[in-house]
Amino acid sequence: MITACLAAGLAVGCVLASRQQCHVSRAGGVSLIAGGVLLFASPAWADQTVMAADSAQVDCTASARDLTRISLVEDQFASVSKVSTGSAYDDFTVVNEPVRGDIYISVPEGYGRPALSFFGTTRRGYVYKFVCRVSGDEARQLFVSNPAIARQGGESAPRGRTTAQEAAVDLVQAMYGGRILDGYEMRQRALTPAMVGALKVQLVAEYRGDTLSGRVLRIENKGRETIALDQGTIAPASALAVAIAEPQLAPGSVTTAYLVWQNGSGQ
Repeated sequence: MITACLAAGLAVGCVLASRQQCHVSRAGGVSLIAGGVLLFASPAWADQTVMAADSAQVDCTASARDLTRISLVEDQFASVSKVSTGSAYDDFTVVNEPVRGDIYISVPEGYGRPALSFFGTTRRGYVYKFVCRVSGDEARQLFVSNPAIARQGGESAPRGRTTAQEAAVDLVQAMYGGRILDGYEMRQRALTPAMVGALKVQLVAEYRGDTLSGRVLRIENKGRETIALDQGTIAPASALAVAIAEPQLAPGSVTTAYLVWQNGSGQ
């Protein structure tokens, strides 16, 4: 779970989760603050958004009792490769939905492994390795965005989306590529970083449109140990999409986090 607290002015922080068995896991690490008091409580319906290159490993969380949907931004799944264990308690099911090209994962009751893994090949020819820890009772969604596809799209806005969550993914992808979508205003900021635990966090840019807004955060690990920033770590209660460029932050390393929420949702 993420909690957020107030820092003077537009200070920024973020809380890192370490409890892996709780879908709304709580860590005492970093709090994300931007523009006032933000109470971040990672909800069961918060989407995961991952930036992944070809052949990369995608770390995610799969529901232990409900469906997990994985959707590719501007791409579709062509096939999934997994090993069948032969045990009803150690095997999971993957269904490829042919209309949108998404896949749906379900695990049996009493699933005996802490995580599941498989390879996915896309219609554009990319291959991803998925490693998803199994946790929580609610349905989950994961959006995978490939920066190479974003670069191919140039400066034009992505094709129209049918849901607010997918529009949020478009904004995350634009922020990742440093682009400004039609209808959005971008303000670059260089606020004084906030130290929370071993993490140095700074708000560097804000995006605002008619219905959605986003923030870009710079996070540096000033400690002596690697900090795991998985996709369940940074998720405000009102967030439609959250993405972390480098989920395993080594000592001295810097990563970027992207958050998108709907205007009027309490941010």
